[in-house]
Amino acid sequence: MRKIQISASILSADMANLADVIDGLEQAGTDMLHFDVMDGHFVPNITFGLPVLEALDHVTGMFMDVHLMIEEPLCYAERFVRAGADLVTFHLESKSDPVKTIEAIHQAGAQAGIVIKPDTPWEEVIPYLDQVEVILVMTVEPGFGGQSFLWHMVKKVEGLSAYKNEYGLNYRIQVDGGINADTAPHVIRAGADLLVIGSYLFRQANPRAAMDAIREQAVKLSAVD
Repeated sequence: MRKIQISASILSADMANLADVIDGLEQAGTDMLHFDVMDGHFVPNITFGLPVLEALDHVTGMFMDVHLMIEEPLCYAERFVRAGADLVTFHLESKSDPVKTIEAIHQAGAQAGIVIKPDTPWEEVIPYLDQVEVILVMTVEPGFGGQSFLWHMVKKVEGLSAYKNEYGLNYRIQVDGGINADTAPHVIRAGADLLVIGSYLFRQANPRAAMDAIREQAVKLSAVD
């Protein structure tokens, strides 16, 4: 049975009380923290940088899942690992060479992953699938939180899952964007292992109950399959 993990996107958190929010997420059983880095060029928004990640790494031992939405991830990958990243994902559509970027992340001591935008066919990552730990499928357009789920991305998850099983590969499939109690079962059934949840999670009065419900649904789907 696949283990479904939840990565809480702090882009939707209360920034004025981030340390307390993260402590609450840890107590609620969140598996990891999703840290969106945007440079204002690759996507039309600016978010967190190295100093924020480093500060958070000092207040929590949680697994740090860092998503680089930047034009030149190769230039910064090692620095983000040193700042606390345990997993660094970067966009196939960026300007950096994918193989060199994967190598830099691994040499720095972190897991590596490739991200694909909604318009990028999943087949374009095939040359790198045996080199990464994670493939992140964006289920919204990258750059802003709170967007609606793009349902046609489920087919992309299915394609990546079928390819993994056919060739005996070990990458995990992460999905990010519009994940909630309604959409989670569909991406889990399609083959997703890691769910990035942002605005939905932070709207819940009881985040633990919300996450547990999604995990329980995953167990039921596994039993049916």
